[in-house]
Amino acid sequence: MSVGNPEASAAVGAYRALIPAGLRGRIARRVPARLRTLLKHLLRRLHAFGAGARLLRAVRARRRWPHLFADGERLAALAGAGARIALVRPTVSPLGLREANLELVATALEEAGVDHFAIRGASDYRSCLAVAAGDRERVTAVLARLAGQSPVYLRACRGEAAQGRAVLCGTRAARRLAQEADVLRIGMIWSDPAGSLVLGLEYGCDVEFWQQRDGRLVAPRPNRVTEDVALDEPRVTLPVSALTGFAALHTRRTRQVRSIRPCAEPLPEDVRFPVDVVYTWVDGNDPAWQQRRAAFGPGGYHTESANAARYISRDELRYSLRALEQNAPWVRHVYLVTDRQRPAWLTGSHPRLTVVDHSEIFDDPAALPTFNSHAIESRLHHIDGLAEHFLYFNDDMFLGRPVTPQDFFLSNGMTRTFFSPSQVPRWDLTPGDRPVDAAGKNNRRLLMERFGTALVQKLRHAPYALRRSVLQEIEQEYAEEHLRTTYSRFRSATDISIPSSLYHYYAYLTGRAVPSQITFAYLDLARPEIRRRLGILLARRDRQAFCINDTLSDGHDTARQTAMLSAFLRAYYPVPSPFERKEREVR
Repeated sequence: MSVGNPEASAAVGAYRALIPAGLRGRIARRVPARLRTLLKHLLRRLHAFGAGARLLRAVRARRRWPHLFADGERLAALAGAGARIALVRPTVSPLGLREANLELVATALEEAGVDHFAIRGASDYRSCLAVAAGDRERVTAVLARLAGQSPVYLRACRGEAAQGRAVLCGTRAARRLAQEADVLRIGMIWSDPAGSLVLGLEYGCDVEFWQQRDGRLVAPRPNRVTEDVALDEPRVTLPVSALTGFAALHTRRTRQVRSIRPCAEPLPEDVRFPVDVVYTWVDGNDPAWQQRRAAFGPGGYHTESANAARYISRDELRYSLRALEQNAPWVRHVYLVTDRQRPAWLTGSHPRLTVVDHSEIFDDPAALPTFNSHAIESRLHHIDGLAEHFLYFNDDMFLGRPVTPQDFFLSNGMTRTFFSPSQVPRWDLTPGDRPVDAAGKNNRRLLMERFGTALVQKLRHAPYALRRSVLQEIEQEYAEEHLRTTYSRFRSATDISIPSSLYHYYAYLTGRAVPSQITFAYLDLARPEIRRRLGILLARRDRQAFCINDTLSDGHDTARQTAMLSAFLRAYYPVPSPFERKEREVR
């Protein structure tokens, strides 16, 4: 939910849930956009009358858990169904809540002497503890004690799907669920101070009741390792990161948990290699950069190359890094490739961030300065220390929800390719081609000559999964075209586009990439419906990745666009990343 976002009200959410998408589309086509917006604002205002009820719940919560306020905690009564109470945290994150819920439940079971073991459940975003069904009464008592510590919620599950609404531990409904359900989903709700980011039981801790049968404990639902274990199965101690792909394997400490030997071994689908991230970034407002660029004329054969919107920095990088830290905490290291620039808000030093100047990856100083993204991208694999497997981001790319390494790589090292429905034009190269289309046509010619197949589809403007060795191979295989692109100071009709197109077809045709899917949204700031689309995206938070681009801006509405985008990004990503300077450092 976001304050002031008409797309985020519970009433609008209920409308979307109850009305089929096709019917909603027909309604949208017949009802003017301005009228739809007014109706949504009206629904939000009507819904706001519930603020008094929320205030009353907040007062009751303060009386129920006064010790939390003594410790400097804050509670927030949430809008919508369920009358839920959230713990307010300045650093809300999915992994943080996942680990906090595991710590909460595992510690309570340990203190009560309830034997349990962690298993690899179907979801990487939740933890899972198994207990014997014979300990159900003791678990029920544990949950009752948790109710006195803080607002802790409970849901029953059938398979992986949660059933019914979440109920507060310590209530009669919670006791009934604890007595009846085969699987309980337990956890707190966290909110950032502004209430724009609320995380709940999707990052909870599942407690499974395993039945004793024929001398073994049998799981109540499928998991990723085993359907049963011996009653005397030895316990082992494992880091949480060994049980989920969402936690970092490389640089961060995670909690140790009691588990069983079948869960101790890596599985075939586990991505065990490190994954880095590379960003390219430019601040077109920097006078020194503008002077360097102006020294080489207007630049580019096509008006799109000279479009100032391509170089406008609206602080997207700050929020893309927040998105990365929140939704991909398993990333090992981040490399930021720039031309003698550094964002003012970026921390002076961080062990997981390296700023790389163009001079460090271009062998020949004569190729610099360059204002051609194709040229810069041709040199990414020359970054010193870069992992074999990495994701390449432009600063207008964002992770919209939690992801795992498996969303981008197979465990055997193959990369995933996200093809777009958009096509590269089929006609021959012409002087009027946009740079992206000219490069696509050049890529197609190279692939046709080598593999006898025609490149047709573009790729989604989402994070590109790449392998350093394949990029090196492309540089050798297409040496002339690669070198020409490297030395092209502005986008040229002879460029090839490597990490955003050529790589993925080449890797696929040589058996090192597979076509895959990612839930994705592309948003253009110049489109008239952009405010509504941003509001829907913020309300739903249902896309793994999205891109916010500016393809048509002539500069006249830059201030309005910047204000609109800034409000959206602040609401979507309210938690600063560790790569940002503290407020006192900025001053």
